[in-house]
Amino acid sequence: MIKRATKNGSYGIISKGEKMPKTYHISEAESEILRETMKSCKKVNSYRRMEAVALRGEGKTNEEISSLTGFHSDRVSKLVSRFCNEGISALLEDGRCGGNHKNLTVEQEEKILKEFEESASKGQLITPNEIKKRYDEELGRETKPTFIYSVLKRHSWRKVMPRSKHPNKASDEVIDTSKKLTIKWRLWSIM
Repeated sequence: MIKRATKNGSYGIISKGEKMPKTYHISEAESEILRETMKSCKKVNSYRRMEAVALRGEGKTNEEISSLTGFHSDRVSKLVSRFCNEGISALLEDGRCGGNHKNLTVEQEEKILKEFEESASKGQLITPNEIKKRYDEELGRETKPTFIYSVLKRHSWRKVMPRSKHPNKASDEVIDTSKKLTIKWRLWSIM
């Protein structure tokens, strides 16, 4: 009888009639194919997965591969299993996807912003709150208050505020008086 770990982490016993887990063998030819594919691989994660499997084909143990690549020995075993069952394509793609957290397509966002761009060209003030309300209507649900700023940045919108003059600007008479006082003070300090 032999002890082995089961899926839930406890140890079970293999009796005489049961088979041991399948051991996968990788030939040196398959290892060479992996090495050739590694040369043209652009993704670091795919490269590392192929390297681990290629090392297994070159006669290294899971523990040796683990110390060389940084993968856990169990992970190395799973990579070898995936390669033997699914081929090299299983090592090239890891199944993760992401990076697209946009709620609407870029074209839909442009359509919404185009409506506001027309009113802005007429001189009307537009606030992000108005754009957010329209965006939420199009989406059909509420978004976070700061989300609209990401949309505006993605489309190269910026904050522009009309200001004809400073609100605290002094009148022209006060400015002229100040200039005269400054000149007299400078002359007096030189003498």
